[in-house]
Amino acid sequence: MDWLEKRNDAVRVNGNTKNGKHVDITITTRGSDFYFAICAVMGFVALSIIVASATKPRADRTFSTSLLLLILLLVLRTDAKVAGSNCEISYARYIDWFFTTPLLLMDLLLTAGLPWPTILWTIFLDEVMIVTGLVGALVRTRYKWGFWAFGTVAMFGIFWNLAIGGRRQAKHLGNDIYRTNTLCGCLALLIRLSYPICWGVSEGANVIPPDSEAVFCGVLDFLAKPVFSIVLPAGHWNINPGRMGLKLRDYNEEPSYFGPKNGTEAEAAKENARPDNAIDGPV
Repeated sequence: MDWLEKRNDAVRVNGNTKNGKHVDITITTRGSDFYFAICAVMGFVALSIIVASATKPRADRTFSTSLLLLILLLVLRTDAKVAGSNCEISYARYIDWFFTTPLLLMDLLLTAGLPWPTILWTIFLDEVMIVTGLVGALVRTRYKWGFWAFGTVAMFGIFWNLAIGGRRQAKHLGNDIYRTNTLCGCLALLIRLSYPICWGVSEGANVIPPDSEAVFCGVLDFLAKPVFSIVLPAGHWNINPGRMGLKLRDYNEEPSYFGPKNGTEAEAAKENARPDNAIDGPV
């Protein structure tokens, strides 16, 4: 029964030698314990989202499904590392962010009712921010700050679409949608602004040790993923997704609206008012 003994062997099993190079500045058991604790919280939130989404119709689970994917991807993240300049670099978190942060942004932008071209452009800026952060972390010289600058510029492009375009569009969808978008948007923007600071004092300047970096990133991930995954569904709970253009038809439902085959809404109303057996042209 020794395998049931309470212990954390992650640091011992995954040693400090990566690709034939030994590093001195590395995470300790305390930092690894913190990662496992955050992972447990993510798993609990994922189960909670599954239970809560089961109470909603399948056609109204757009946000629940995307948030569940976001949390599950974060739970599956491992503490994979490479050897940097005498310091470990956890590249797994960048893979996690590459997939999860677009889901987070998509939820916010869909809440605001923004068009898909704007959503795709914002997601592209987010991917630029993630990739430049990873490349900058792997660069040993001061040129890493150039990649940090590119990522920061992309971040402010994201801020513009969320804070300016998103809030302006959400105002036209009702006070409840505007309130949810503003609350979740402010939370996301404050957290997103903290990530470049975390990168700068950890993988950029190596001011803080890996354990402190683990706590810094872990707290930010906790706020950006589990807390956000609770606040957003709570704000959407009594909002009809159709008001944001997200009403989906279940497989056992009949279409409730038929748009005009061509022409204007007036022509569509005239067309729908015709009897079923009417035919075009003179009789």
